[in-house]
Amino acid sequence: MSTNGEGALGSLTITMRLDMAAYPTHISDRTRPTGCPNSEAHALAWAFVFLGIVMLYFAYLDEFGHIGPYIARNDPKHNDSPVFGLGGMILPYSSVRHFSTWFYQLKCNLLAWEIEQSGQHPATWEKKGASLFTTLNVGKYRQVRTATNRILNKIRASGGHVFYVGLQKNRPVAEFNSQALYLTVLGEAMKRLNQYADQNDADMVIVMDEHQDREAILTRASQAMYGGPTPRRRIIEPPFQVESERYQTCQCADWLCGLIGRIGAFQARPDEWGDMDWTQTFFQDRIDAASARSSIRLQTATTEVEDVAALPEVVDAGMAQPAAEDAAAPAADPRP
Repeated sequence: MSTNGEGALGSLTITMRLDMAAYPTHISDRTRPTGCPNSEAHALAWAFVFLGIVMLYFAYLDEFGHIGPYIARNDPKHNDSPVFGLGGMILPYSSVRHFSTWFYQLKCNLLAWEIEQSGQHPATWEKKGASLFTTLNVGKYRQVRTATNRILNKIRASGGHVFYVGLQKNRPVAEFNSQALYLTVLGEAMKRLNQYADQNDADMVIVMDEHQDREAILTRASQAMYGGPTPRRRIIEPPFQVESERYQTCQCADWLCGLIGRIGAFQARPDEWGDMDWTQTFFQDRIDAASARSSIRLQTATTEVEDVAALPEVVDAGMAQPAAEDAAAPAADPRP
């Protein structure tokens, strides 16, 4: 077998479609990729391990819930959502192009009538997740439920995970700071993504929908990457901000956030958002099975939230190592 260049990697990708029991046992759990065991992406991840190449993941993030203050669903002004967070999906780089094409085809089939009515090319036509995941749509159209489950299954089959981090908003309107809340959640998301990459002996690239506070986001991300006692060394660049209508992967992240925002609203205030109980009936278990290092913190009104240290510790869902091992300090990273 050749040991250099694309030929070696291609050969390993083909020959390593093995059952998990056949994988050698001398490779540590920390080095073992966490993708789907029988997927091509998982085989490629193992090829990277054997060749000594660092794996690369892409995290596609968007907002869920609402960034502004919340009082009640029937409040005349502050009524959008009781939660806010960032979410989407993590994919190995080798699966990105295939997944993007797959999602594009699913979107075209599911929403063919709307796309035709829009007069736009489907590659740049976008359906927002908040508009897709309504009580009416989910209850009336089985196709929406089926397509959602297919997306979750495809992410896992591609060697990836759903990812989200958020919290319930309880600060009084007069004290509310939207930018501080956003940057706090961003900092926590970067911490968890760095831990995800570290466990998989991989690097991470973050791609986000463009945001008006671009400068503040880049500053916060750079601080997290290079400063403090635990720099996020696995994140190789500050987040890239892109136009979501031109990226199928970002559109998929927006769909996931549309669903996660509904789940969070129901969990935070079931007394006000009881009509969202379909999130538990159809999707909660599937989201849990497909997600990694993800949670929405539900808290009392007296809890301070605009503080990275106040956010919850990592909640594992689908990771290879138990929580006790995950909480241990990672091995020293020689990179600057």
